[in-house]
Amino acid sequence: MSAEVRAFLALAVPLAGAQVAQAAVGFVDTLMMGRLGANILAAGGLAALCFQLLLAVVGGFVMAVGPLVAQAFGAGDRAQVEAVARQGFWLALALSLPMMAGLSQMAEVLRLLGQPAAIAELTAPYFQWILWGALPGLCFALLRGYASALAQAQVVIAIVLVGTAFNIAGNYALGFGKWGFPALGLGGLGLASGLSYWLMFGLFLLYILRHPNLKQYQFWRGWYRIQPRLVGRMLVMGAELAITIALEFSLFAVVTFLMGILSPEVLAAHQTVYQTIYLIFMVPLGLSYAATARVGQALGQQDMAQARRAGYVAIAIAAAFMLLSTVALLLWRQQIIGLYLNLEDPANATVVALALPMLFVAALAQVTDGVQRVASGALYGLQDTRLPMVLSGLAFWGVGLTTGYLLGFGLGLGGVGLWIGQSIGVATAGVIFVARFHRLTCPKSP
Repeated sequence: MSAEVRAFLALAVPLAGAQVAQAAVGFVDTLMMGRLGANILAAGGLAALCFQLLLAVVGGFVMAVGPLVAQAFGAGDRAQVEAVARQGFWLALALSLPMMAGLSQMAEVLRLLGQPAAIAELTAPYFQWILWGALPGLCFALLRGYASALAQAQVVIAIVLVGTAFNIAGNYALGFGKWGFPALGLGGLGLASGLSYWLMFGLFLLYILRHPNLKQYQFWRGWYRIQPRLVGRMLVMGAELAITIALEFSLFAVVTFLMGILSPEVLAAHQTVYQTIYLIFMVPLGLSYAATARVGQALGQQDMAQARRAGYVAIAIAAAFMLLSTVALLLWRQQIIGLYLNLEDPANATVVALALPMLFVAALAQVTDGVQRVASGALYGLQDTRLPMVLSGLAFWGVGLTTGYLLGFGLGLGGVGLWIGQSIGVATAGVIFVARFHRLTCPKSP
């Protein structure tokens, strides 16, 4: 067991660190939006959420690269490793085009979804520029899964830290008009974020092409060959992953839209809480990628006992970390909200008063949120994607959204009620996914 803990942490720590650093792109954007005003914070946070949602959902298709490469690597099938990566790039390119088209119209979509016209209009410049980050964002996700499956993900955190530093500097220069650059506001923040994705993808690709243990897998050979059967397999698995991610992330997106319907102040308060929770959630998300790789490698070796051990180690580590985050959030709620808004400014008093109870509810849901994410990653390693997709819909929408709507609007609890509902949905998913993993890896009776 201790050997598995060490092997898992060696892979999980850089992946989790990279996810936190990458999420810091949106976190830093939100902090700077708050300095531009409450309406800019509401609009910019909404726009950043939409981009993150689309990137996560569309990225679900290229996530199929991870478990397929892990299985091939565990089985010692070098040709299959190369083939999966090669077809993954074609898939990323094909998917980026409709994603960019959707982002170009997203401000109008927000207006049709009932968001205040003034808020929706403010998001347009952000979408105009961030859409150019779609292709490198997908390719970076592909390479992250690829390198993780080959147990060579240590460089990820360094690359993401460079990209994050570049994004912070770009936000400062382009958002506020510093160092001789024009002040582009939200548009500048979107441009800086898009450029940071290109930088991270370029650095990651260069690393893979030069690393002695990775360059032996020459996936660029015969790059023009498309293998329909393999692409079809990736599309099926990727679609199931994408739908599962969409069901989870769209729950948070719909809750955000409902917050906007309540009032701009409720939406601004929600954004401060959501961005904080989203940043913390990156740790179990990174752990889930490591769980997929470790369980997938064991599957390739046809060692189900090792797959079970790898999955439970990952789940236990995620639960322990998220318990610590719960304690920290409960102790420093006021200070956390103060990162986004000036607590001394009377103009922010309403938003602060709304945000504090939301953060309290979100803090209590941390452990179940981390467990459900890592348990789902372990299931992906087993290439079990179809039933979890269905179960996600029942948990996130059937339980989470329904409960949240009833509490928020039916019982008049507002934003707090919406947070309680989505937290219940997440907890339900956690119980279901752990039970599913336990059943699939349980030793069969003779």
